[in-house]
Amino acid sequence: MPASDAPDASPSPPAAARPRAVLVTGAGRRLGRAIALRLADAGWRVAVHYRASQADAMETVAACQGRTPGAAAFEADLEDEAAVRDLLPRVVARFGAVDAVVNNASLFEHDDAPSFGFAAMERHLRSNTGAPILLAQALHAHLLSRGVTAGAGAVVNLLDQKLWNQNPDFLSYTLSKAALEAAGTMLAHALAPQVRVVGVAPGLTLTSHLLSDEKFAQLHRLSPLGRSSSPEDVAAAVQFALDNASVTGTTLLVDGGQHLMRFDRDFSLM
Repeated sequence: MPASDAPDASPSPPAAARPRAVLVTGAGRRLGRAIALRLADAGWRVAVHYRASQADAMETVAACQGRTPGAAAFEADLEDEAAVRDLLPRVVARFGAVDAVVNNASLFEHDDAPSFGFAAMERHLRSNTGAPILLAQALHAHLLSRGVTAGAGAVVNLLDQKLWNQNPDFLSYTLSKAALEAAGTMLAHALAPQVRVVGVAPGLTLTSHLLSDEKFAQLHRLSPLGRSSSPEDVAAAVQFALDNASVTGTTLLVDGGQHLMRFDRDFSLM
């Protein structure tokens, strides 16, 4: 068991006295890290999930600790059903209670209609759709075990403006996010009133090895507002979704309006 995964020695304080706790998947780097830090700034204890980027995750934990003490890192392969089912109970054992899950981690590998196959589709669906559903299910069960009757839990699923502006690239990834968007509506019905379920759909937010800095800046400006989303914009939307007790079963598009424009290819291939 990793040191950061060890249980607290002190008893869990009552809910009214303890900081809220949230599991953020894929929180070691990039957008997940920005979300983790924003929530730690807001007083949340953050469970930083990672798959392979342990060093990055521990850096995120240290940064969160400087904002709200109690952050810890948790490794899990989200394509492994047993590992996913074990993840939230591990966080509960460490924190005593969990109030929210942010499903940020995503597999993002290219395929298209000519290259499509079951293997790629299954990997994306397991990681990007199945894992978030299992974590929502686990949070709901945990809240019921605590005797929560209504309004205490929230799940935020990171989606993609591509769902409202589809193109032929990244077929399996897009299918997995479309399935997660549909699952969000179904889960908002099924897990109420204990758990709210909200989607957050960013536009082009961070660059990658597929884009030069100049090309990223050019594409980032392609929106009605003249800019797409920043990590801070997306993290603020996640915080809003977690805090607003009246929002469920819907998606916040945080993309500068990019979903209103027509793009024939994915940004990374334009």
